[in-house]
Amino acid sequence: MKERTLLIIKPDSIEKRVAGNILARVEKEGFDITAMKMLHLTRTQAGDFYAVHKEKPFYGPLLDFMTSGRVVVARIERDNAVEKWREVIGSTDPKKAAPGTIRALYGESIERNAVHGSDSVENGRIETDFFFPVLDSYTF
Repeated sequence: MKERTLLIIKPDSIEKRVAGNILARVEKEGFDITAMKMLHLTRTQAGDFYAVHKEKPFYGPLLDFMTSGRVVVARIERDNAVEKWREVIGSTDPKKAAPGTIRALYGESIERNAVHGSDSVENGRIETDFFFPVLDSYTF
C-alpha cells in the first residue's frame, strides 16, 4: 500500500553539499517526491517538530543543530514507504548503520546523522502534515 513519509536532509548534509546525492537515492529507491522545500528552521519550528523529545537530555542540542543551517524537507511516497526509507537511511548511529545506507555514507555521529525519516506510518502522516499542511486540499 502506498504510504508517505518525511525526509529531512539535515544541516550537516547541506553543509557537505550531498543533498543532491540523497535526493537521487530517494528516486533510485522508487520513491516519488510529492512536495519539497528548503528552509532554515526557527527554534520555535524545531521545538514544535521535536516536542516529543522535550524532556530528553539531547533536546537542546538537537534544536541547536537543526537550527544551525538550512534543511530540505520532502514528502516522499511509495509502497511501504516508512519501512523502506528506514532501511535506506540506516541506523541512527552512522557507526552502526549498514554499509551503503545514507547515514553510513554521510553521517558523522548520532547527533549529525545526515537525514531524518519518520519512524511509523502515523508519524509519517503527522510529520508531512507539519511541513506541508495544505497539500492534500489542492487538486492539481
